[in-house]
Amino acid sequence: MEFKNLADMLTKNAKRYKNKKYIFFEDQKYTFNQVNKITNKLANALLRLGLKKGDRVAILLDNSPEFIFSFFGITKCGAVAVPINNFLKEEEITYILNDCEVKFLISSENYKDFFPYLKSNTNSLEEILTYDFSSSYSVNLNELMANESDENLPCDYDMEELAVLIYTSGTTGNPKGAMLTHKNLLSNCHSTTQAFKVKKRDRFLLFLPMFHSYAFTTCVLLPTFLGCSIIILRSVLELRSKKFKNILLFKRPTFFLGVPQVYSALAKAKLPNWFIKFLYPVRIHASGGAPLPEEILNVFKERFKKPIIEGYGLSEASPVVSVNRLEWQKPYSVGLPLPGVEVKVVNDDEEELPVGEIGELIVKGPNIMKGYWNLPEATTQAIRNGWLFTGDMARLDEDGFIYIVDRKKDLIIVKGINVYPREIEELLYQYPGVEAAAVIGIPDEASGEVPVAYVMPADGAELKEKDIKNYLKEHLANYKLPRKIIFTKELPMTATGKVLKRKLKELVLKDYQNKKS
Repeated sequence: MEFKNLADMLTKNAKRYKNKKYIFFEDQKYTFNQVNKITNKLANALLRLGLKKGDRVAILLDNSPEFIFSFFGITKCGAVAVPINNFLKEEEITYILNDCEVKFLISSENYKDFFPYLKSNTNSLEEILTYDFSSSYSVNLNELMANESDENLPCDYDMEELAVLIYTSGTTGNPKGAMLTHKNLLSNCHSTTQAFKVKKRDRFLLFLPMFHSYAFTTCVLLPTFLGCSIIILRSVLELRSKKFKNILLFKRPTFFLGVPQVYSALAKAKLPNWFIKFLYPVRIHASGGAPLPEEILNVFKERFKKPIIEGYGLSEASPVVSVNRLEWQKPYSVGLPLPGVEVKVVNDDEEELPVGEIGELIVKGPNIMKGYWNLPEATTQAIRNGWLFTGDMARLDEDGFIYIVDRKKDLIIVKGINVYPREIEELLYQYPGVEAAAVIGIPDEASGEVPVAYVMPADGAELKEKDIKNYLKEHLANYKLPRKIIFTKELPMTATGKVLKRKLKELVLKDYQNKKS
């Protein structure tokens, strides 16, 4: 690989693509060279404050160029970046800061109400650093950077050094910090370049939260690796604004990374057919973060005459494991493994299963994390003989395409028979008027467990339990049918639109226990 580490990647590409536009954000534009100089100043300011190689620095920022400046400024010091989910509350953020003993937090005025709590409750936190803003709890980073040198730093540390701690969304208990090295992330960029067939002239549209490994690797690190441009939107909400048409028309993004709900909204967007036919610039639509229901795929393809390339990954794999290819896709599949990545499907005895049989998906490759921060037992459980045990149930076909069936932990066992919630959810998503759906298992004396479906109706939709049950009966064996269909105004979700079934199950079981007692 031509880059020594992530910092070296930006330094070399700034020399190579000096005046090429690297970041577009609202009315701001930055070239590769400008960003490189800003990050050099930031790194020098952090070093002057006492940052040392291996120290952890958290980033609590909205989508913005400053997020990218912060990340590369941290890596140029040989320190470890810790992106923070900005949907979290103070207590949840404090848990992460304490868990990895963060030295500095880079944030903004938007989070100033959190600062007193974070300062009081995080023992290791020395300073909160903010761009364009000072307070009694924070230091103005721009002032610190003003007199620093913008010359390149040596950045000669090893590929195996820790670069990022990504805290998983906590499907079980407290979030765990996945330790990703420079090699993990650079290898993932190298492999996704080959799989997506991305070109240097591509422009990446970034609107998913930048703290998420899926958005950050694919829409920040990958374009930086290739020397492409990044168009940053503040949030997914901008896709619904009048600005979106102007962004398509004037900034011409060609790579669009979304989640299923975004593609559902895009399929219904008020874009004239002539605009889609003659002026729509996007050539690659990628989807991940949550399973893509067939209904959304079909509606989108019908309107845009382009496929959605579904992929699969997890934070522990930096994060991309597999993607469909532009030239070869299979419906319902998350595609072929990336070049250099191996996958197997195994049973509970860790024996490889034949083609078509369902078992746990395990992954091996240069993108697999070092382990979980300060959790040796959890690491040993997750990584065995170099293989990452994903916890996802899957099958492989004769061509090696991967089909995710469900989460191992979400499996429902009815009278000893496996029921996969995703199969029921796929059918629910196809029912007119269903915006989102989740199926969980609840205890039952006669069957052990029974499926219960939670359905969030679309705006204005009037749904009836009896009608949905009759519809499901036409497609499912009786033992798979949900005992109840419960309508709800909202479901607990992650930043990428994946239903947090653990939280839903906790709420439901609490209610179930209360009724029982």
